[in-house]
Amino acid sequence: MRDRGVISDISIEGCCIRPRSLFFKVGTRVMIRPEGMEVLTGVVRWNKDDVAGIEFDRPMYGPVVDYLVLRHGPEA
Repeated sequence: MRDRGVISDISIEGCCIRPRSLFFKVGTRVMIRPEGMEVLTGVVRWNKDDVAGIEFDRPMYGPVVDYLVLRHGPEA
C-alpha cells in the first residue's frame, strides 16, 4: 500500500509520520522515502491518533538529518 504524508521529528534513529489515509499498527514494517532520498526502512513503535513513531532499521547519517531539517524545516 502507498500513501503520502508528513514526516516530522526526524532524528538519526527514527521519525514521526502522519499519513493521509493509512493507519499503522505497532509492529508494522514500513518503507518511507523523504523527498529527494532513497527509501528508509523501519518498524512502527507507537501510534496515537493519526501519527506513528517509526524506528529506522539503521541509523541515518547525522549530516543527512541536519540537511533535511535545514531544507524542509522541523517537519522534514
